[in-house]
Amino acid sequence: MRQKRKDQMPLVEPTGDHPQELELDAISRIIDATPTIAEKVLQELSRGKDEKRRSGANGMSADQVIRAAILMFLFDFTYKDLAFHISDSRALRKFCRIGIADDGFKKSALNKNIKALSPETWEAISRDILDFAKTQKIEKGRKTRIDCTVVESDIHPPLDSVLLWDCVRVLSRLMQSAMESIGARVGFTDHQKRAKRRMLQIQYAKRESIRDGAYKDLLKITHKVCRHCEGTISILEKQSLSAVSNFLHIQEIKHYLTLTRRVIDQTERRILNGETVSATEKIFSIFEPHTDIIKKDRRDTYYGHKICLTGGESNLILDCVILEGNPADSTLVEMMLDRQKEIYGRYPLKAALDGGFASRENLKQAKARKIKDVCFAKKRGLSETEMCRSEYVYKKLRRFRAGIESGISWLKRSFGLSRCNWKGFRSFKGYILGAIVAANLLTIVRKQMAEAT
Repeated sequence: MRQKRKDQMPLVEPTGDHPQELELDAISRIIDATPTIAEKVLQELSRGKDEKRRSGANGMSADQVIRAAILMFLFDFTYKDLAFHISDSRALRKFCRIGIADDGFKKSALNKNIKALSPETWEAISRDILDFAKTQKIEKGRKTRIDCTVVESDIHPPLDSVLLWDCVRVLSRLMQSAMESIGARVGFTDHQKRAKRRMLQIQYAKRESIRDGAYKDLLKITHKVCRHCEGTISILEKQSLSAVSNFLHIQEIKHYLTLTRRVIDQTERRILNGETVSATEKIFSIFEPHTDIIKKDRRDTYYGHKICLTGGESNLILDCVILEGNPADSTLVEMMLDRQKEIYGRYPLKAALDGGFASRENLKQAKARKIKDVCFAKKRGLSETEMCRSEYVYKKLRRFRAGIESGISWLKRSFGLSRCNWKGFRSFKGYILGAIVAANLLTIVRKQMAEAT
């Protein structure tokens, strides 16, 4: 069973005078001053575990898990890099409460424990940090700015031909692995080379007739692989289902077979029948099927998820909502304002929003919530005096709103929020919220250090 922290602190070296080490030491003090953070992590890691079990290694403590996760986001490490730097760096070992004679953590242990933290736990930790900022009078939540951005999934451009090739190679690999696991002869023809040639032919075709012929053949190959998969599943089901490996093989093949049929359907409708397939019906990756298509300002196209951020006067990120689909900004205003009341117990006095949020109805709803000044970056037929008490206040709030753009840029450049390389929608949300927690901690300590000097 994991423990919150060891009863006796390990022997560690004193803090040096390097600015980065001083920042880590200040973050460490915030975590110590907010014990509910480690408590929430402990509850998450202990969920479903037998509390009476005492045998085996203790593993990472809850305190060490959250500290290692924060380091990962602060320095944009991979798990492999994180394991090496924690083992190698005196400052990072001290931050993670690893003694001089203690071993570091393997990347598999780091991966297992950090990925175990759910988005709900990360959000609860974020609110604990905001409570700390409130008690320290760093952020009161009385003046907010709201904007949206896109975090991309870790996928390649979703061309229909490439998606079909992905389906063929993944299903072929899974079938071969499943048949070998039960010692049976692989009873199907491997079409991977032929499928890859057709995929490349489609990409480099100079005539429409050549492209259409290659698409028809690639679809024919994919249909064949699907039939082979159905046969493989029936063979596996005749085996003893008590074997865990058989069950897992069947479930994995069924999962990718379902996605493959969706890819076939959308390709036939688009390429062969000339239909327009709506974004809600499309699949953009068989590896990250949760991915949405986001068209921004009718110019750029992104594949990932839209997130809506609320920033405060202190540059802290007060709230983050990861959205599904591509809802219009104008539909999000009430939700984001109500969430501020949920966090701080009251609505802000002033709110500055991007132009996409502007509408007369949204202004009416914001004013009904006793928000004195509401600034939309684009007026959309609204006058400055309708939104704010004066033109001076409106211009001041509009300049204030622009500050969240730099905050978003900082999150993308320094905390990896431009692209999420964690697999699955649950992990996608955890990645974003974890990065925001790390960014907020760094913002708080830098403000504290600036005030101290």
